[in-house]
Amino acid sequence: MENRMNRRDVSFSTFKQHKLEEREYWSKASVEEKMKTITYLRECFYGPEATTGRLQRLYKFIKQQ
Repeated sequence: MENRMNRRDVSFSTFKQHKLEEREYWSKASVEEKMKTITYLRECFYGPEATTGRLQRLYKFIKQQ
């Protein structure tokens, strides 16, 4: 049974503490790390063609009178 969890490495916190720690982490992260994470998440949600394909067309909205 080598795959057992080491209980010394487990920590508990509240959602509020976790949210603050996460916000602090991302505020200190480099732009490159943020862009890599965004690209990874886009590929997870929309597939690899979301990051390798062309950009979508931009639509112009016109107000009607």
